[in-house]
Amino acid sequence: MSTVRVRFAPSPTGFFHIGSARTALFNWLYARHTGGTFVLRIEDTDAARNSEAFLAVIYDSMKWLGLTWDEGPGAGGDYGPYRQSERAAVYREYLEKLKAAGRTYEKDGATWFRLEGERYEVYDEHRQKTVTKVKTAPIVIDDAIRGRVERIEDEDFVIVRSDGNPVFHFVNVVDDIAMEITHVIRGEDHLSNSSKHVALFQAFGVKPPQFAHIPLILKQNGPGKMSKRDQGALIEEYQTRGYLPEAVVNYISLLGWNPGGDLEKMPIDDIVAKFDLPGVNQSNARFDDKKMAHMNMLYLLALPPERFIAAARVYFTKHEVFAKAGVTSDPPAAYVDEVLLLSQPKIKGLEELPAYTSYFWTETYPTDEKARAKALGKGDPQARLAELGEWVQSADLATDAGIEAGLKALAESKGLGFGDYQAVARLAVTGLGAGPSITAIFRVLGRERVAARLGRLAASLG
Repeated sequence: MSTVRVRFAPSPTGFFHIGSARTALFNWLYARHTGGTFVLRIEDTDAARNSEAFLAVIYDSMKWLGLTWDEGPGAGGDYGPYRQSERAAVYREYLEKLKAAGRTYEKDGATWFRLEGERYEVYDEHRQKTVTKVKTAPIVIDDAIRGRVERIEDEDFVIVRSDGNPVFHFVNVVDDIAMEITHVIRGEDHLSNSSKHVALFQAFGVKPPQFAHIPLILKQNGPGKMSKRDQGALIEEYQTRGYLPEAVVNYISLLGWNPGGDLEKMPIDDIVAKFDLPGVNQSNARFDDKKMAHMNMLYLLALPPERFIAAARVYFTKHEVFAKAGVTSDPPAAYVDEVLLLSQPKIKGLEELPAYTSYFWTETYPTDEKARAKALGKGDPQARLAELGEWVQSADLATDAGIEAGLKALAESKGLGFGDYQAVARLAVTGLGAGPSITAIFRVLGRERVAARLGRLAASLG
């Protein structure tokens, strides 16, 4: 077993967004790549903003993505508890160590961390008061992605607020020490905190973990970091829309990491095998929901039939597709499966299925007016409908090949081509101008329903 121990430490103060998912994924990938341990630690010391509902979303989203944790809530481990709200005794113990070393003092009711260095006072024009500065040596952060980073900490900082609650910097470092975290993989926006953290590690006499600050994810339109409010930012949205979790994982793995070559669609085992910190980019990554949708489409197309059917059925149940279509009881399972498999090669996402398949479930399907105008604007649609209506009464509708041969024979007998019948036939039985092959639609709907639909369109034309 590798000695690598990484952690993902979310705060349950909002929905699980793509930036958090990418951080969790990179930690999980590194743990799996090295044979190490992936720890889930919940930073829930902000009682005013924490929510058990948001915590449940974090757990559910991570499980949906397949990011199972080796230690943490629900998994146990030798370094618990794994919620900061349950670790007050640990923080008191480590605070006493700093006090005993003379590295703290009290001011304004709070506990401050004392930097080592020469102190002097200057007037701060921005704050309009005299402040105490500390002349210290530069703090060096040896970052696995950013390289050597030097920062200056020139002011003491609070580690326990006046209300008795420890601040992020303190508990973050204490937990990393107590849980023996070896690598801290987190967003580049935390790089500015690292000098404070290194100073605390040094004060405890502990070598800091290996830092690796991953690039930010930029919003797809305009400048700036992607936020929870931006389109496509929430993992829950992809669950609701019926995206495949393996497609989401594949796409976000490429936000800031380059596996080499032109590889894009990769099974998770290949991603784990190739992932390493030197392959993570320094430059920021821009989110693109069209690329995410394309990746999802590639995964949908490649699903074995039984998995596609299962995923589609889950989507139909969650979104009450049959009820919304006015169907009082679910159609026969074999019929549903047949319709879904007809749709698999044509759709870009499961969210397209309700509209794409609507005419299979009910006789009150809508008609696309553009498709109607186009189909009825060519040749003699009334004659073609009459000929189709007569043909379908005795046609062999058992196979796509048999239907195609029969339609071609009908067309030849009238001195026409297959295309002269196809548009008006599709309009009659689907109300649309595109979709699965007309032969497959005839076969699945069956003689009675096809004949009735042809007759209804013919009657509507007078």
